[in-house]
Amino acid sequence: MSNETVGKTRRVLAGAVLTCAALGLGACGLFSAKEDPYVDQPVDQLYNRALDALGQQDYKAAAKGFEEVDRQHPYSVWATKAELMVAFTYYESNKYDDAIIALDRFIQLHPGHRDIPYAYYLKALCYYEQISDVGRDQRITQQALDALAEVVKRFPESPYARDARLKVELAIDHLAGKEMAVGRYYQQNQQYIGAINRYRVVIERYQTTTHVPEALHRLVESYLSLGVKSEAQEAAAVLGYNFPGSDWYQDSYYLMTGEGTPAPVDEKRWFFGLF
Repeated sequence: MSNETVGKTRRVLAGAVLTCAALGLGACGLFSAKEDPYVDQPVDQLYNRALDALGQQDYKAAAKGFEEVDRQHPYSVWATKAELMVAFTYYESNKYDDAIIALDRFIQLHPGHRDIPYAYYLKALCYYEQISDVGRDQRITQQALDALAEVVKRFPESPYARDARLKVELAIDHLAGKEMAVGRYYQQNQQYIGAINRYRVVIERYQTTTHVPEALHRLVESYLSLGVKSEAQEAAAVLGYNFPGSDWYQDSYYLMTGEGTPAPVDEKRWFFGLF
C-alpha cells in the first residue's frame, strides 16, 4: 500500500475517533457500521493502484480496486479492462466461482470485445483447475471439458485454442480414469457385469485415451471370471491387434493360452484373483 493511501486511511480513522468522542459511544457504533465515505478518484490512479495490489498478491485489495474502477468510471475504457481484471484476480486467488460469475458478466456485456477469447479461456481454466482425483465426482471435469471445447469451437485460430485442445485430451483421459476406477471396484468385488459395462464405456467412448489397453485386459479377466471364454478371446484379440507390444497384452495372452509369462506386477497393474 502506498504512503498516500496509508495517509488517507489514517485521516479517515482519525476522523472516526473525533466523531466518536463528540457524539458518544452509541453514535460511534452507528458510524462504524457505515462504509467509508465515497471519494472520486482519477481512473488511472484507481486502476494502477489495483494493479500494484495484484502484483503484491494482495488479491482482496486488487479485486476491490478494480471493482471501484468500474463503479466510479463505468463508461471508460478502463472500466472494461477492470471487469476482466476482477475475474483474473479471483482466478489468481483460487476463488473460481466468483471468477466464473465475473467472466459470465464480461462475456454478456462485451460479446464483441477483442479479449473475449481470453475470457472464455480463463473461464475454462477455472473449471479445469478444480478437477479432482478420479475417486471423486467428475461433474467439474465435464464442465471443464465443455468449456475448453467451446474455446476451440469459437476461437480455433486464437492463441488459446492449442492449449485448450491439449487440456481437452487431458480432461477426457481423466473421465476415462474415473470409469476405470469404478470398473476396478466392481471387479474387485466380483460384480463382473458392472465392471464390464464400465470398461466398455472406456473402450467405446474414450478410444484415444491411455486407459484403453487396460480396459481391454480387464474385459478379458472379467469374462473369464464369468466363464464366457468367447468374449474374453474377442477382447484379447482386439488388444493384441491394437497394442501388441503392451504389458496388458502380455498378461491377456498368458491368461488365454497359458503360454509365456505375465508382465511384472507393479502398483498400477494388478490381477483380481485369477492366479
